[in-house]
Amino acid sequence: MISRRLVLTLLLCGALVGCATAPVQEMSDARQALQAAREAGAAQHAGTAFKRAQALLHEAQQELDHRRYDAARQSAVAAKARAIDALREARRAEERRKP
Repeated sequence: MISRRLVLTLLLCGALVGCATAPVQEMSDARQALQAAREAGAAQHAGTAFKRAQALLHEAQQELDHRRYDAARQSAVAAKARAIDALREARRAEERRKP
């Protein structure tokens, strides 16, 4: 039989895990990925993916400003992924241009 203390401890741990915190790392990762894409020429060579990444980061910032941390985290992770797509696309475009 499970003791009351164990049940209460498990419930408390579950409640603490469910508490959302600001997605500081995710926002930083997304900003860094966008910067890397920008420096690789993604604005010129991967405009659609780059603009989508920017829009997602902006959305994440708005969510963060309104303390909707889960939504901000999701948008930041998506922004990072799109920025990486844009970076790869820009690098492929640069490779095609080389003689």
